[in-house]
Amino acid sequence: MLRVPQSPPSISVLPAGVPRPLWSVMIPVYNCADYIPEALHSVLAQCIGEEQMQIEVVDDASTDADVEAIVREIGGGRVAYHRQPENVGSLRNFETCINRARGRLVHLLHGDDRVKQGFYRKIAFLFEQFPAAGAAFCRYSFIDKTGNWSHNTPREAKKDTILNNWFVQICKKQRIQYASMVVRREVYEHLGSFYGMPYGEDWEMWVRIARYYSIAYTPEILAEYRLLDDSMSNRMESSGQSLFLLLKSRALIQEHILQERIPESIKKNIIAEGKKHCALYCIALASNIHKKTHNRLLAKEYIITALHLSKKPSVVLRVLKFCLKLTLMKFSARPFTVLGILNHYT
Repeated sequence: MLRVPQSPPSISVLPAGVPRPLWSVMIPVYNCADYIPEALHSVLAQCIGEEQMQIEVVDDASTDADVEAIVREIGGGRVAYHRQPENVGSLRNFETCINRARGRLVHLLHGDDRVKQGFYRKIAFLFEQFPAAGAAFCRYSFIDKTGNWSHNTPREAKKDTILNNWFVQICKKQRIQYASMVVRREVYEHLGSFYGMPYGEDWEMWVRIARYYSIAYTPEILAEYRLLDDSMSNRMESSGQSLFLLLKSRALIQEHILQERIPESIKKNIIAEGKKHCALYCIALASNIHKKTHNRLLAKEYIITALHLSKKPSVVLRVLKFCLKLTLMKFSARPFTVLGILNHYT
């Protein structure tokens, strides 16, 4: 079985007669033992009974601690534990989480993230208020490794609502993290699980869901996404792996756009805007790599990719600023130069 499935893995329909709570809070973990207690406490503090909420940690064969013991100590029998027989990778672990979920609403809460008090009450209310919604999400905060607040995501709307034209918006830019998103299990049964790449797979999923279902939203900040220097995403970005995977996710999203029955002019605009946002993200990654690792060649690769993605003025201006900054700092004996980058691009 491929660690990274190349098509959406199927999610089985639960047999008739299986007890169905409203919630399944499925917590995929791998070598994040330091943060699991916070994730569990944030869920248990909501005081939702077993008949209404399944809580289960799904461990992808962690090696950093005895995760089962942590779950047993904190969960006190309230939280189930399942361990993969071997490390299967994040996508297969998410697939396992969804297939093991019995609830009508599935929340994939990563072991290093948290929810705030009232998250489940509010999201359940959204599904009650908007019964046609296939998924619902809230605003969220970014926190660091010690749990300190960094910043909040911008509002997508001023009040609880079904987001208008959300497919177009989510195609342009990744705007949601797992911690803030809840999906009906029947939606996963219809569309399948995550696939394609272990970076950007969530963006493709949120686009896929938005293509077929309406999405409910609340501007309340009820989830916390943790930024870690040693996270899988950061390791991929620092090694350059994320560049290929970002482009692959962009290509999959472009396929969704091209298959939609919307005017060609709108399709072209969505694709162009999406490429612009990806280009700006590449520049931000280049800046971060320069700051943390001083890997000049890798930063240059991200910059060149940005320019290949988009020629929009905002992208070119950001590249010029980045190159000027590196030149003034005398980053190396052969610093980036504006002409050098542009010559490579042209």
